[in-house]
Amino acid sequence: MLRAILVAPVSRTVRGIATELALGADEGLSVACAASLDNLLTFPKSMLARRMGAVAAGRRQELCVALLTVADC
Repeated sequence: MLRAILVAPVSRTVRGIATELALGADEGLSVACAASLDNLLTFPKSMLARRMGAVAAGRRQELCVALLTVADC
C-alpha cells in the first residue's frame, strides 16, 4: 500500500507557463489559480484531511503535457 503521493502546490499566482495547470471553479476551487507542476512534492497520505478540488479526466492530456515539460522529454 502506498503511503505517500505526489502533490503540486497550488497558488493564486498564475504565471501562464508551460509547467502550470490552470485551475478554478470547474475543479471546485473558489478562485482562479494554478498547480505548479515544476514544484512537485512527496506528501504523506495520512496528512490529507479533505479534498479541495479535482481535475476532470478530460484534462488529463493537459496535465501530461505539463509533466512532460517538467521532465524535458
